[in-house]
Amino acid sequence: MSLANDPRVVMTLDAGGTNFRFCGMRGLQPVTEVVALPSNGDHLDRCLSNIVEGFSRTRELCPEPPAAISFAFPGPADYPAGIIGDLFNLPAFRGGVALGPMLEDRFQIPAFINNDGDLFVYGEAIAGFLPYVNGLLEQAGSHKRYRNLFGVTLGTGFGGGIVRDGELFVGDNSMAGEVWLLRNKVEPSLNAEEGVSIRAVRRVFAEKSGIPFERAPEPKDIFEIGTGNAPGDRAAAVEAFRRMGEVVGDAMANALTLTDSLAVIGGGLSGAWPLFLPSVVDELNGSFTGHDGRHYSRLASKVFNLEDRDQRETFLKGDARVITVPGGTRTLRYDPLPRIGIGMSRLGTSEAVAVGACAFALRKLDQRRGPASV
Repeated sequence: MSLANDPRVVMTLDAGGTNFRFCGMRGLQPVTEVVALPSNGDHLDRCLSNIVEGFSRTRELCPEPPAAISFAFPGPADYPAGIIGDLFNLPAFRGGVALGPMLEDRFQIPAFINNDGDLFVYGEAIAGFLPYVNGLLEQAGSHKRYRNLFGVTLGTGFGGGIVRDGELFVGDNSMAGEVWLLRNKVEPSLNAEEGVSIRAVRRVFAEKSGIPFERAPEPKDIFEIGTGNAPGDRAAAVEAFRRMGEVVGDAMANALTLTDSLAVIGGGLSGAWPLFLPSVVDELNGSFTGHDGRHYSRLASKVFNLEDRDQRETFLKGDARVITVPGGTRTLRYDPLPRIGIGMSRLGTSEAVAVGACAFALRKLDQRRGPASV
């Protein structure tokens, strides 16, 4: 059965450092209003009480009893076991908190927890960027299709996730896709997140405009300055996002070398893509120089910006041709242009996370149930 037509209801949670937002999902669509409660991240009892309260209220709003709970929660965590480790944004979580088992005991249904970057990419693979690109290829008459997706989220931090052939890849320690810990190309003594975050954009803007960090505006205001829609140091604003794009591109290149997949970008900073996406693509299509002076492409594949019409058309067309099998007359289709498409979220980050959480729960429930008996 298609997930879009699945009748089971899944309760989800968008867990922020300030507020928790609960919702019921069915067929990858919300079927309840959002229930919002404060996170109380500095007080464990109040935090857990509000999580239970939020799901309790949501259950009452659901059109039928929910089949599972599934949501994104910050790490570090043993996500398969539902145990949350020591969190930065929710400091009350210390020493290992069995959040998943607690919810299963309280609501008597399975509870699944994952990283938000993972669920974002999973949602985009199920109902967002991946089917969007494959749909464009089909409309263009291309026989090429993609099955894998790598994605990143840009915001307070730098998150990531990997979907391989329709399955979320989480790794043996629930730590796959932790792109924030890749090296920062611009400042190699730092990790990538220090160049790809809200604070990074503000810091570079402050540095280039000669003001203290505390006086730097928020990224949405820096974007308006950079596009000429608000007064301010436009050159500093453009450079702040360009430099972020360079660090994003280098980190994504390291990942795409391994995944050889489409790539999608989301998160709170993603709306500023006109100022940073070109530098991401430039970095991905950059080169290395060997000791002999020869240049080598940064990636084995050519990367195309799918938000740019001309690049999108070239990506969709490829280099398709027909070749003849030696010694006979049989012909084969051949496209010698290995290529990667990169673009922005088609669902929106929050919706993609909710879709990913819902889909993950339904898939896990089906796996537990096993094949139908003959």
